[in-house]
Amino acid sequence: MKIYTKRAKQNIPISLDEAWDFLSSPKNLKTITPNYMGFNILSGADRPMYPGQIIQYIVTPVLGIKTKWVTEITHVVDKKYFVDEQRFGPYSLWHHKHFLKEIDGGVEMEDIIDYKVPMGILGQMVHPILVKPKLDEIFDYRYKKLIELFGEFKK
Repeated sequence: MKIYTKRAKQNIPISLDEAWDFLSSPKNLKTITPNYMGFNILSGADRPMYPGQIIQYIVTPVLGIKTKWVTEITHVVDKKYFVDEQRFGPYSLWHHKHFLKEIDGGVEMEDIIDYKVPMGILGQMVHPILVKPKLDEIFDYRYKKLIELFGEFKK
């Protein structure tokens, strides 16, 4: 069983409160997700984030195939981190940790995602060709979108 890890870090020139309010709101996921993904929240985003929250989405990650994705917010520590885990969706495992840390001039945002692709050895063969590049593309889009929304971090 091969488990992959995706890491992403970005510094944003906003306050910790502003970063937490934006990033911990499920409603803002659509804003930082590429339009072609067809991201649409079906339910569960009507309250501020809390442990045990179930959020249902529709996404179109590959070849125009609509996929239902259900995540649970398993951990929340106000203004420090939250964790979402897939309960149903395209991955065999999806465990996404979101960390925020106040730094001089803004906030450091760090994501650590541990994931497993389905279909055993076939999934592992497709991973470097399809899955990893798609995840990189989504996080590159998010990086640029956050700069567009909040400005570029200056040291």
